[in-house]
Amino acid sequence: MSAGFFFMISSIEDYTFHEAMMREALKQAGRAADIDEVPVGAVIVHGREIIARAHNQIEMLKDPTAHAEMIAITQATNHLSSKWLQDCVLYVTIEPCSMCAGALVLSRIEKVFFGARDPKTGACGSVVNIPRIEKLNHHFDVEGGILESECAAIVSAFFKKKRCK
Repeated sequence: MSAGFFFMISSIEDYTFHEAMMREALKQAGRAADIDEVPVGAVIVHGREIIARAHNQIEMLKDPTAHAEMIAITQATNHLSSKWLQDCVLYVTIEPCSMCAGALVLSRIEKVFFGARDPKTGACGSVVNIPRIEKLNHHFDVEGGILESECAAIVSAFFKKKRCK
């Protein structure tokens, strides 16, 4: 991937803020794990205010689209009374899948920060790079690796526990 595909953190202050927002997403991932969902959490920020918090609810709702990102998008658009998430940033513990990346394009989100890469279904650079498909009408900046080890660890622990049952 070329460096131009990623938003670069410009200062220590920015990095501290991004870490704090990813910790909020990790709290949501913990909530998912508590209800036996794959522990993915997301928050959407407008300005420097969190306007949406969500976690996976696929099993609970019996809905394959109930990913943390999708639920957060709905919360944020409702909060803003707008179908667009311009000037908004998503923090999510795992790299978005193709469904979520497509929804983020459609929502016109500005930036996405994720924790751990998803080498099986990641659609922001790992398997495909939906935010950079030239023919799409919107593109967003992406940066991975924010609290990467913590984000990867919660998912690994969840699946390890599942395998032991």
